[in-house]
Amino acid sequence: MLNYIWSFMILISIIFAMINGRLDVLATQALDASKDAVSMIISLSGAMCFWSGMLKIAEQGGLTRALAKFLKPLTRLLFPSVPSNSDAAGAIISNMSANMLGMGNAATPFGIKAMQELDILNRHSPYASDAMCMFVVINTASIQLIPTTMIALLSGAGANNPFDIILPTLISSFTSLIFGALLCSALSHTSKSPPLKRGVK
Repeated sequence: MLNYIWSFMILISIIFAMINGRLDVLATQALDASKDAVSMIISLSGAMCFWSGMLKIAEQGGLTRALAKFLKPLTRLLFPSVPSNSDAAGAIISNMSANMLGMGNAATPFGIKAMQELDILNRHSPYASDAMCMFVVINTASIQLIPTTMIALLSGAGANNPFDIILPTLISSFTSLIFGALLCSALSHTSKSPPLKRGVK
């Protein structure tokens, strides 16, 4: 779908540039944007390598395990229908820990694994369970103690204090998580309608 959207936007841009006789401007801007994109990627490489290395050290040093131990009581509260010793619970904790440490690449496979295990607990029903809905909310909020990607982007864009994003990010993500979890929990207990069918928007 995204390919169709981007193709449509590019086609519309070309058509309007032809109508207004500004194809030369469009071509120039496209080349300049491509050059800026390459420059941005190069400038981000150093910061991303640094933070990836720091997070790997934290992982090897046991920070991930400590976070998992800390999050275990929270997962029992948020996912009362999921057995604490199940593979689903383990995958959920691993996903939350990786997200909090800013390790998006590690969080994604854990998230997929968690949803697969929750689907098994849900007996492959065509309807999403309360636990599956709650996990989507939590994964979407994706609280990060250190938002490494945004720090790297701000640094690459020339921001004077890229670390200023940390506190606003924590406040906004915690707020969205709390309200999302409360709303999801309230709807799971009060809804009288059939559960939401997966894949239906």
